[in-house]
Amino acid sequence: MRGGGPAGRGYDAVRRRPLGGARPAPAAPPAASPVRRLPNPRLTGLGAGLLFGGTALALGWLDELLFGASPTVYGALFLPLCVLAGLWVSGTELVAAPVVVPIAYTLGLLPMTEAGDGIGHRLMSLFTALGTQVGWLYSGTLVAGLVALGRGLARMARRRRAALRERAVRGGGRR
Repeated sequence: MRGGGPAGRGYDAVRRRPLGGARPAPAAPPAASPVRRLPNPRLTGLGAGLLFGGTALALGWLDELLFGASPTVYGALFLPLCVLAGLWVSGTELVAAPVVVPIAYTLGLLPMTEAGDGIGHRLMSLFTALGTQVGWLYSGTLVAGLVALGRGLARMARRRRAALRERAVRGGGRR
């Protein structure tokens, strides 16, 4: 679509630039910051459960091996895992982050429980560990939930801004 543009020159209304004018040179890409170099996977709920459950299990074994089943060390190592769960879950499955975290915590406690005389003894030891270390469990769930909530709110705000921009372009800026 051609028409009279600024100062009587031809103006391309579709592309919103003067006709025959040179395009501006593309800006040089900014130097990659250290944060941009970090991995940014997007996991499904199942993928997050498998990754963080397996990682928590490995942390539990590592804690048993190096620190003699210290629940404080395991809890402190577990909290960064919860942040990653909130960050790495797919935007469409954000609700999975606070659900996966308690399951992963329980899996990580398994290697640290007493074996005893059988499965009943191990389960009782697991439930006791869950009851006495509930602060770490709740803290991790809260952290994963807050990170996922923040991502969800930011995602909704981006969608709203995009919809408002689209409406302004279509309607000529009128509401």
